[in-house]
Amino acid sequence: MKFRSHTLDNGLEIIAECNDAAHSLGLGFFVRTGSRDETDQIAGVSHFLEHMVFKGTPKRSAEDVNREFDELGAHYNAFTSEENTVYYAAVLPEYQEPILDLLADVMRPSLREEDFEMEKKVIVEEIQMYADQPPFGMDDKIKELHYGKHPLSRSVLGTVESVEALSPQQMRTYFESRYSPGNLFVAAAGKVDFEALVTQVANRCGDWKAQETSRDIPAPNSGSSFKCIHRKSATQQYILQLADAPASEDDDRYAAKLLATIFGDDSGSRMYWEMVDSGLTESASLGHYEYLGAGMFFTWISCEPEAAEANFERLAKLQEQAERDGFTAEELRQAQSKVKARVVLGSERPRNRLFHLGGNWMQRREYRSVADDLAAVEAVTLDDLHRVLEKFPFSKHTTVTIGPLEQWPA
Repeated sequence: MKFRSHTLDNGLEIIAECNDAAHSLGLGFFVRTGSRDETDQIAGVSHFLEHMVFKGTPKRSAEDVNREFDELGAHYNAFTSEENTVYYAAVLPEYQEPILDLLADVMRPSLREEDFEMEKKVIVEEIQMYADQPPFGMDDKIKELHYGKHPLSRSVLGTVESVEALSPQQMRTYFESRYSPGNLFVAAAGKVDFEALVTQVANRCGDWKAQETSRDIPAPNSGSSFKCIHRKSATQQYILQLADAPASEDDDRYAAKLLATIFGDDSGSRMYWEMVDSGLTESASLGHYEYLGAGMFFTWISCEPEAAEANFERLAKLQEQAERDGFTAEELRQAQSKVKARVVLGSERPRNRLFHLGGNWMQRREYRSVADDLAAVEAVTLDDLHRVLEKFPFSKHTTVTIGPLEQWPA
């Protein structure tokens, strides 16, 4: 595999991991915009805009867009997160030019007012549906409690109030700023004809107007609190915890991934053996999530309401034991084997390599091969694990529990 890159005169970057042995091609537009780039007044606009991109362009109707994706046999979709919005497709290599033409066109949508008002209803319904599903929006609420007014505390969906108040002109202004060529890039992985790709992107995107765009990355000023929320309709009690962790630009992120694997992976971890395999909880896990300037260890437990307090105490004891006694060489070895297997298995499809390629470029503007990641995982030592856990203890957290319990036992 070979990494290639090129930058157009207007600042639009094109990157690719070219693999002549591949039988498919993954291609996407990665936009550096998400909920952390919004304000309270326009909360949810990034996700709303993602929907609007597929509603048609000056050249194509919404029906044309969907039909052409299908005609190319494309596996396509889009998603919005706290930090980015990604539009992607996986196709056979011979469709490189038509899929690029289609994706490039939808990156300049019409944003018609009639489509805007219709899709607004869809977004509001999505927010309401999300609030009705476990854990009933508490994964957003816990970020607010932990991070306060930090940009990462903002919900990707926004609120019913902010979405209903949003105007088409506010969205157009946001689009012009955030979807400028210097704030997005084209990424491709698999059987890529890179020279042709550069020409194809230049022909379709070379005249896009450059506009200055920035992002604030303040340091988090996280807190520690506990909140019990009564939800009469719930049948289980949910316990969520959020603790600080290494950020995406921190080399300790590899140690954090291994810490999370040993302590809270959904199979074979300390939490799994103590709480899931024993039948004490339906689910119990801890994962590491990384963002620019901040990271988080996110813990999730679901169980019978009457068992919630005891399971909470079990979790606290596991955290105390890890911070006091650390981990073993055998646990580290097993976690490294598990993570390396996931890296390799997840890299066998060009579409997965596309997300890895684009994610690294988005967060650190670097290219990392499979071998680079395997070496980084293998290089983590027990001392690294213990040093990171001392700096980012699991036990210093914000906790939210929601379910039938009206109040948490004293």
